[in-house]
Amino acid sequence: MSVSAVKTAANSDNDDGLSEENLEIIAPGSHSGTQQFITFTVDSEEYGIAITSVLEIKGWTETTRLPNQPEYLLGVLNLRGVIVPIMDLRFRFGIGKTEVSNTNVIIIVSIEDRYIGILVDAVSDILTVSQNDIQTVPNLDGSRRDHFLSGLVTIENRMVAILELVRLLEIASDLDELMSTTE
Repeated sequence: MSVSAVKTAANSDNDDGLSEENLEIIAPGSHSGTQQFITFTVDSEEYGIAITSVLEIKGWTETTRLPNQPEYLLGVLNLRGVIVPIMDLRFRFGIGKTEVSNTNVIIIVSIEDRYIGILVDAVSDILTVSQNDIQTVPNLDGSRRDHFLSGLVTIENRMVAILELVRLLEIASDLDELMSTTE
């Protein structure tokens, strides 16, 4: 069983929000056949990502823009010596730029040995679901948002769309290109 440390530092007033009292240890998928997801909202829709990909959750921090960066990237952060690109998930979905405020949250994720932050409206919950409860995404109109989904979960009277981070980030193109300019 792997254990992921998730720093819950959203809207913290200290310098980086990373004090010991904000550290919460989470054991993802401790039961066979289950998965855990961090759920969050973007444009009043609820999404989830595998908790095993989440390194840290922190409140909004200003970023440094880089020349020629893709429009959906807000810039980069220096996170304890690691340069992390920050993606505007709303813009990536093609539904407009986020009007950033102190209520927004950055979820730092690790995908294929890369770190990236995704800007969301708010973090909602930790969701544990059976593998059998994850439904396939119906083939809709082929919109950008549908391409990023790996499944759908119905919880009580709400639906959570599960994101496929590798497809969302398109690691092989934009992210590699951006990170090669910052290293």
